[in-house]
Amino acid sequence: MQRLATTVETWWPETPAFLHSGITDLGTEVTNRVVKIIACDTCGFRSPVNQRLRTRCTAIRRARGHLDAR
Repeated sequence: MQRLATTVETWWPETPAFLHSGITDLGTEVTNRVVKIIACDTCGFRSPVNQRLRTRCTAIRRARGHLDAR
């Protein structure tokens, strides 16, 4: 409960701005999550170029709606 109270207190000034505008950073957070998951999956690639290519291709497929946001 203490941690929750600290978080709410920290973000309290931003809360009215969200309620007024309705704008969130959800899209950015989902993209970051997908990139982190794919980066972990591609740790076996020997070439960093192939790692980046696989991550980029997956993120693009996600942005185009071909992957589920699970």
